[in-house]
Amino acid sequence: MLIALWIILIVCLLWLALTELPAGWDGHKPLPYLIALTPMLWIAFAALGIAGLCMREWGFAACCAAGLIASLMRKTAYWLNDLKSPNTGEAIARKIAERKAREAQAQSHTPHTPRLDDAHDGRFRVLTLNCRFGHANAAEIVRMVRDEDVAVLALQELTEDLVRQLDAAGLAELLPYRQLGDPQASDNGGFNGVWLRVEPAQSTPTGVAIPAADVPAVTLQVSPMRDITFASAHPKSPQRGCREWSEGIIGLGALAHPQQNLAAPDAPAHETITVILGDLNSSIPHPSFRKLLASGFHDAALDEAKGLHPTYPTWLPWPRIVIDHVIFTDHLHASDVQAVHIDGSDHMALAATLTLQDKHEPVNAAARETWPESLPPLPKKKAREQA
Repeated sequence: MLIALWIILIVCLLWLALTELPAGWDGHKPLPYLIALTPMLWIAFAALGIAGLCMREWGFAACCAAGLIASLMRKTAYWLNDLKSPNTGEAIARKIAERKAREAQAQSHTPHTPRLDDAHDGRFRVLTLNCRFGHANAAEIVRMVRDEDVAVLALQELTEDLVRQLDAAGLAELLPYRQLGDPQASDNGGFNGVWLRVEPAQSTPTGVAIPAADVPAVTLQVSPMRDITFASAHPKSPQRGCREWSEGIIGLGALAHPQQNLAAPDAPAHETITVILGDLNSSIPHPSFRKLLASGFHDAALDEAKGLHPTYPTWLPWPRIVIDHVIFTDHLHASDVQAVHIDGSDHMALAATLTLQDKHEPVNAAARETWPESLPPLPKKKAREQA
């Protein structure tokens, strides 16, 4: 009996170790699926640990406890801003400032509406949804945009018929500007689109080339020296090709570093903040997703640190997994992150309020990529020889 339990424990530990593969190495079937399920391994470790305690096998129970802690480490990132110092003075000060702002707003009896064009506080609401082959309820999407006062809407798996339904339901009145990706036969479930309240300075149906549906992007100027780019993305799911799944996720990292103005290299630095919204078919256990975050992005749920917001699938209350995201580069802070049900889709919609700020945010420790590149570091001996 004990030998069988040890075998099960070793299998679970090896399974959990898959999350520490170098980025790109997880692009082989069935690794994306196995890694996606690792957040549930704590159940197996807990059950094995209880069995070990009942059998008075203390060494086995201790190994189970170590596996349990390791399996929960990245989940705790959704409640702690920084695993090394979760209760920093900076985080406390920010929460106090946010509470005072809400109290002042309540005393003024003026309801606050987060808007993209609110220059006085720089707060705005965003929403993303995978529309499941264009089957999402257009009227509910428009109602959500109106009720949540959404300033930027990103949709994936769109069809031309759904776009017409959205227009008929009044989306153009709320968000009059849009940029759609070009529909192609190779699209994974449909094309992507982004709608917004303010006229963009620039827009393109392909913000970055990845092996999936086009990534439409729009750029707004918020000040003479600062822009914000919004992109709607949907990398391929693993069943459409694991290698392309990994390449698409990692490839989105190019949006974190817009091309510099080569025509005027001596011009003052122009800062571009990038926000990617969409069904990214991955989460922080996946090395490819952590590689994307390590390129310079923050995840809204990790930044807010008020819990997980699982979005898929809608027909299972538990266990759902986190694959829809709002991610952004420096100088934004996320709050009021919520997963919301929309009829007709197999994904929950994900909404968040983003606030412009001047300070630099450190990447959450649990979201950092293990390896700096897609290959593991050289052994010390070989590294010395090459030096």
